[in-house]
Amino acid sequence: MQNNLHWKYILLVRASIATHIIALCAAILEPAYWVMALATIVINHVILSAIGLWPRSSWLGLNWSRLPDSAATRNEIALTIDDGPDPIITPQVLNILDEHGVKVTFFCIGEKAARYPELCRQIVQRGHTIENHSQGHPLYFSLLGPKGFTREIQAAQNTLSAITEQTPVFFRAPAGLRNPFLAPVLIKLGLTLVSWSARGFDTRVNDPKKISRRLLDDLRAGAILLLHDANAAMTENKTPVILEVLPDLLAHIKTTPLRLVTLHQAFL
Repeated sequence: MQNNLHWKYILLVRASIATHIIALCAAILEPAYWVMALATIVINHVILSAIGLWPRSSWLGLNWSRLPDSAATRNEIALTIDDGPDPIITPQVLNILDEHGVKVTFFCIGEKAARYPELCRQIVQRGHTIENHSQGHPLYFSLLGPKGFTREIQAAQNTLSAITEQTPVFFRAPAGLRNPFLAPVLIKLGLTLVSWSARGFDTRVNDPKKISRRLLDDLRAGAILLLHDANAAMTENKTPVILEVLPDLLAHIKTTPLRLVTLHQAFL
């Protein structure tokens, strides 16, 4: 697995630093240019913010939005489930996965894991893996600096490792949002950022058919799919939408040459 900063990230950071230096020098050498210099810096930050709002972007560091080529060659795909564990929904999700004989990856929130440790241990005992989705899933996560990222991610590492006796090696940012300070922190903590190739927007969309179409359109080897076992939208029948999407999704995958694996199986 790659553990170095992506060249795009290095190029972007160097360009951003150079922009700040040039703008500062221009303002010092020619004060009349200070408005232009300030505008240049603001534009630079707007660009960085826009890239941070693009979850699948690799411009802010290494970011796997698909499985490695070796996994795709083996016709492997991965299903990832975020925001749990949830004491009501997660056990039902586990039962559905057992019925279909598949293993998936859960990106769990540390604080929720601490509230339901036995549920986390059950996830692992059933052959699935648990990865790092931050300690508290703060809405302001993408605004944190190096210390804030380290504190939030390390806390989740400690929580999840203590509960499952397995150390997460993958990280997914809350809502997929981040900034340039995240990549160095992940490298320091030995974590690899993973996003997705398709998601169903199942925290907002309550129509199982629409969600399934989003996940299955252009489904091919190497895909990383995203669903949620917590914060799930409710169907018209007041059922968490993942519970209606999952059986049909897994049944469809069985009709294809594709094979569901955990991220560990695909990458390691």
